[in-house]
Amino acid sequence: MFLILYLFIVSGNIIIIVLITTDRHLHSPMYFLLANLSFVDMWLSSVTMPKMVSDFLRENKTISFAGCMSQVFFAHCIAAGEMVLLVVMAYDRYVAICKPLHYFTIMNLRRCSGLVLVSWTTGFIHAMSHLVVIVELPFCGPKEIDSFFCDMPLVIKLACMDSHDLDILMNADCGIVAVTCFTLLLISYTYILITVHQSSKAGASKALSTCSAHITVVMIFFVPCIFIYVWPLNIIWLDKFLAVFYSVFTPLLNPAIYTLRNKEMKNAMIRFISNYLGPKENSNI
Repeated sequence: MFLILYLFIVSGNIIIIVLITTDRHLHSPMYFLLANLSFVDMWLSSVTMPKMVSDFLRENKTISFAGCMSQVFFAHCIAAGEMVLLVVMAYDRYVAICKPLHYFTIMNLRRCSGLVLVSWTTGFIHAMSHLVVIVELPFCGPKEIDSFFCDMPLVIKLACMDSHDLDILMNADCGIVAVTCFTLLLISYTYILITVHQSSKAGASKALSTCSAHITVVMIFFVPCIFIYVWPLNIIWLDKFLAVFYSVFTPLLNPAIYTLRNKEMKNAMIRFISNYLGPKENSNI
């Protein structure tokens, strides 16, 4: 089942990237950021799912220390980068709806590329702040992680030391990124909804349709992350479910949300099929 889900994730996000890259109607800041989100989602699931699928088929489920640290680093790097990218996408919608006459001046390609670079840089710094602490921990006791993949809170529990203070430090580190991004998202969408409420019905309908897709993605990504890393509930089965949810179902749902609810993406899909996969007509000279 997870192998099928992984194939859907990879193929769905690749389709979005290909459509946005090849269709000139989608060469706009919003779709440039959407292509980057699909790229990030594809790698977010690839950090854990291939190993998870292979472990389901093995009786001896082991992972090397380097492999475990790699999962911790890339999971946090990509997840933090996606949080910042979602804030950038909210800012893009804010500019498009609240300052439409200045949209292409503000959200030019150079600024969009710079904001994407900021998201990756933030993710890298966040992940490194965890990694430099975890690799120095003394691991001398049990070496079994009660989850589907190496996750930071579970790895810390294996250390031969009182991890209470370290847990608080890691929660605070994650909280700085997650809560800051979530707060900025709430502010952006509040401004957008106020502006939409005051505008015409036609424009408001289209804006609400776009923003509702963004808000749905934000909620299904942020809520599990907050309850795992910022405000942990310490319920093992729930932690497992939330970890799988944000690393598997979020990348799976994003392509469906953005394509099925987006008329321009559906039209681009029709154009792509007719241009590249449709029957070719013979041209007469």
